[in-house]
Amino acid sequence: MELIRNMIKSTLLKFNKMNWKVIKNEKEYQIALKRLEIIFDSKKSSKNGDELELLSLLIDNYEKEKFAIDLPDPIEAIKFRMEQLGYNQKDLTDVIGLKSRVSEILNRKRKLTLDMIRKLHETLGIPTEVLIREY
Repeated sequence: MELIRNMIKSTLLKFNKMNWKVIKNEKEYQIALKRLEIIFDSKKSSKNGDELELLSLLIDNYEKEKFAIDLPDPIEAIKFRMEQLGYNQKDLTDVIGLKSRVSEILNRKRKLTLDMIRKLHETLGIPTEVLIREY
């Protein structure tokens, strides 16, 4: 265990003197995270502060590429938001139209129209890029 700690310390010291580059694999990502942890409280105007800022950007870029989160299903997003707001199907009649139409939408028997998407975005605050997705 002590040998592993010494190897990590040695690697981190080397990276302290090294110029960072785009993170391309899991090993580089883990090393970057460890270094970030060490310099996390650095002041902005310091050398470590500049490294912290650059390292944060590199890590963020790698995570966006490797761990991308897909947008949610439009109907599930509507149901989730309704639950958050304490809405029921009747509450959506002003937005979508008739109660039967709301039911058809939520049961995937009818597609959302452009007008419905606009109103749902305005009323429920669901991003339009979520509502326009295929389902």
